[in-house]
Amino acid sequence: MIMKPSHKAIFLDRDGVINQEVDYLSNPDDLKLIDGVIPALKIFKKLGYKLVVITNQSGIARGILTEVDLSNIHIRLKEILKIDSIDLDGIYFCPHHPDINLSDGVKKYLMDCTCRKPNNGMLLQAQQDLNIDFSSSFLVGDSLRDIQSGNLCGIQGFGVKTGKGCPGLTDSVGIHLNDLLDVAIYIQNNFS
Repeated sequence: MIMKPSHKAIFLDRDGVINQEVDYLSNPDDLKLIDGVIPALKIFKKLGYKLVVITNQSGIARGILTEVDLSNIHIRLKEILKIDSIDLDGIYFCPHHPDINLSDGVKKYLMDCTCRKPNNGMLLQAQQDLNIDFSSSFLVGDSLRDIQSGNLCGIQGFGVKTGKGCPGLTDSVGIHLNDLLDVAIYIQNNFS
């Protein structure tokens, strides 16, 4: 028997949405939250959304960090959020890079995959794992490929001006707001 998806979620890109943009963040000590993230996540939780991080991490394929390094960064992120009693419901990452001839790349991660945004493999996996209803969920990113990934699943996307700033975002693709807190307030005022 197939269960009908029943949970709503906020899908969050990590770098530039939750934490300050650092090219290929590889050290947990360099993880710094963007202002307003904690109150935004509290609003989402209060509204009953699952919090799911979906992040491209091609630094692994480039040999800049390892999966262990990434795990340590995510442990640090969870520790920081736990101080304010915020739990993430899932973290999904793509370690791949599509350039199979990337010099100095880690061969096993050099591939054209279905998980790297703008593809939607991470979203589909999260939906399956967490029983998520895409029609009542939202996605927040700082690049157009984040929003495009959500669009493939029919998820309303929000581009934020933090991080990369989501250049090229049009009204037909997603809603452009200042930061994650503005997104949380917008969702609270318009969808709850």
